[in-house]
Amino acid sequence: MSAEIVQFVGQAGPYLTAALGAYGAGVLTRTENAAVDATANVGRRILQSVWRRRGEQGRAELEAAVQDAAEATDDEDAAAALRQQLRRAVREDAELLRELTELLPAAGGPVTVTASGERSIAAQTIGTAVTGDNATLRP
Repeated sequence: MSAEIVQFVGQAGPYLTAALGAYGAGVLTRTENAAVDATANVGRRILQSVWRRRGEQGRAELEAAVQDAAEATDDEDAAAALRQQLRRAVREDAELLRELTELLPAAGGPVTVTASGERSIAAQTIGTAVTGDNATLRP
């Protein structure tokens, strides 16, 4: 298996997990939901793209893997079976790998960071942050 496929599947994993958490087993047929975070929507788009490009048997296998992973979110074996379906699909279709890689946010690309609540801090990276009263910082 190429290093490119291994890298892609590793990067896609959190998106798939988020999609299953947000959409459940219906992830293959659901439309994008504005209330669902961007991570889950990327995972949904990955899974739907793979599903559309598979034949009848491939679709059935992907659906079964999605169902198992959605029903047992803490089961690493179910998650691994879903990742295996993804690997198989991109190994058999180089154009699909290119298409799916483009769905992933670029490393170093735009980042959204949100803080909510009194004295909340939001930062992609942070050196020193103080939210308390009467704080003294020493060099």
